[in-house]
Formats: sequence, C-alpha cells, structure tokens
Amino acid sequence: MTSKVDQQRFLEVPHIVYKDDRNWVAPLRSSVASHFKPDNPFLSYGKLQQFVALRDRQPVGRIVAAINDRLIEREGERIGLFGFFECIDDSEIAQALLGSAEAWLKAQHIVKVRGPIDLSTHNNCLFLAEGFDSPPLVMMPYNPPYYLRFMEEGEWHQAKDAFAYDLPLNQPLPESYERAYRVACKSGVTFRSIHTQGQEFQADCRGLYDLFTRAFANNWSSTPRTEAEFLEEAKALQSLVDPAIFPIAEYEGEMVGFFMALPDYNVALKPVNGRLNWLGVLKFLWYRRQIHAARVIAVCALPTMQRKMVAPALIYLGHRNGTHQGRTYERAELSWVYEDNLPSRKIIEATGATIHKTYRIYEKGLAP
Repeated sequence: MTSKVDQQRFLEVPHIVYKDDRNWVAPLRSSVASHFKPDNPFLSYGKLQQFVALRDRQPVGRIVAAINDRLIEREGERIGLFGFFECIDDSEIAQALLGSAEAWLKAQHIVKVRGPIDLSTHNNCLFLAEGFDSPPLVMMPYNPPYYLRFMEEGEWHQAKDAFAYDLPLNQPLPESYERAYRVACKSGVTFRSIHTQGQEFQADCRGLYDLFTRAFANNWSSTPRTEAEFLEEAKALQSLVDPAIFPIAEYEGEMVGFFMALPDYNVALKPVNGRLNWLGVLKFLWYRRQIHAARVIAVCALPTMQRKMVAPALIYLGHRNGTHQGRTYERAELSWVYEDNLPSRKIIEATGATIHKTYRIYEKGLAP
C-alpha cells in the first residue's frame, strides 16, 4: 500500500465495519495515519506492511503485519506481529487478510505471530473477548464478537488474557488505603499533582519515562520506548490530563511513584467520528462536559517503596481527588492488567473493583 487512495481505504474500513454498532468510538484518523508516515520512530527499528481487502472496489477489511526488531532481540525468537485488524463478518475475507500477513511475515523468516498488537503494546492491542455490552473507555480496544471466531477458524491460540476492572466511586475505599497514605507520609514520602505546563511538565515527563522504563521493563511482549517517543506521546496527551487524578509520589527529591488516570474522553470523541476538524473540536468541547468516568492506566511505585506503602497511598489519593474538589467522576476503570499479574490484581481487587471486561492476545506458529 503506497497510494493515497489505498491509505484512505485503509482508514475507512472501521467506519464500514462498525456503522451500526452504537458502542464503537472511532479513533482519530490522523492518529491512525501517523503510524504509517516515514517519520514514525518505529521504522528505525522495525518494518511493516499494510493490507486492505476490497469487494466491488469498496474496503471491507484491513490488517498490518509488522516486525519489531527490539522484541525479537529481547525474546530471542523471531516473533512477528499483526495489528490494525478490522473486517466485516466474512470468514473468507478475514482468513485472506490473516493469511496475507502470515505469508509476508514468513517471507521475513518469522516463526511465530502474535496479535493483535499495533506495532507495540504501548499502542492499541488486544481483542475484546468478554464485555461487549458497553463502550470502551479512552484508549481501550473494542471489536465485534465475531473476531474471536476468526481466530479459532485460523487455528490461532490464546496467548494471554487481560482484564479491565470496574470500580464505582460512590463507596469509600477500605480503611487500609487511607492508613497506607498516612504511613507513606510519615515515612517522608510527599505527594503532588503532575505539572501540565512548560518546563515543569517536561521534567515530570522525563521522570515518568524513567519510572516506566524501570518498573515495566519486564512486561510481556513489550519493549522500552525511547525517551523521544515517550515525550511525543506525552505531549499529545498534555491537554487531556486532569491533575487531580494524576498524583505523583516523591522521596528525597526523587520521583518514586505515580497514579496515571485520564478522564474518559471517549464520551467526547464519539460524536467527533474520527475527524477533529473545527466542527469536531466544537463537538469535543461540548460533550466533554458529560464525562463522569475515568480510566486508571497505571499505578507505579519503585520496589524500594513497598514498605513505605506508596502504591496503595497513590490509589487512595486518586480515589479521594476524583470524588472531591468539584470532580464529578462516578466510576473508574482500572485497565488493563494481565491475568498472571497477580500482585497488581491483588491490589486492585482489594479496592472492591470487579472484572467487567476480558481481552485477549493470540499467537500462531508459522510452519517452516
């Protein structure tokens, strides 16, 4: 795919697949298109190939095959990826798309394929497997139930599941979280909201990057981003941050933990329908007033801070700040967490949160 017409067809596919789905929230076309521009940093350490399926000259499916050299180096195995998958409910078309991605990867000497992963797990990844009755929260995946059938028909197997937890905010957290906050404060840990402007924002982002890299270095199927990549992503989210639900923990002048949550901007993005032109901006600003949920993306604390109870203290602050100071958050989604990440799941479930959506990544070996 190289022509502008093909790129437009590629971007149009989801709008055809989900035209009658009231829960789908269209991603910004410009955001999706940016992955395929020559200046995408991914292309400095990987390669990709786009495919689009046409029926009567109309786009009805798409997929991207990708090779992330950093992932291959880390796992010591020639693993390829597929992502950006969308398809109408037609098994023949779906298998043709998946087969095209497999064939391209096999020609690159790939022995195993994993997905859906849009180039990296730092981007969109996972298929929704359970919980189709409600819209996704901001930056979470969504797909029709029949995608799972496509995987089974193509002899893909489950590689790993992940969960999204739902936490109503009209009930207090267990007292242990407030006690953890007091312990942290007595231990010399201080807390503040993230800065959102100027050089202070840049400094906070560099601190967050350092913590992310150290704390999540061993995440499954993940490779570290460069600082430049991280800062670019942070800049894109800068205007969306609510400092009240993004507390940072510091100890002896060093950032040692953070609670990263975002308002559910999907409420405002849904009416935009993927186009943030002047009319889209006006719609976004109008509908953002109806946001009453937040997504907790990550809770991070250095292992050395475990005795100082930094992680539960941050959860306490995020909950407290999200329900006070004039905030109108009614529920939070804590997502996503892998099924075998038992320490994180234990902390989450202790809040009273319950699983309300399940997601899945698949794998398939390629015969030599």
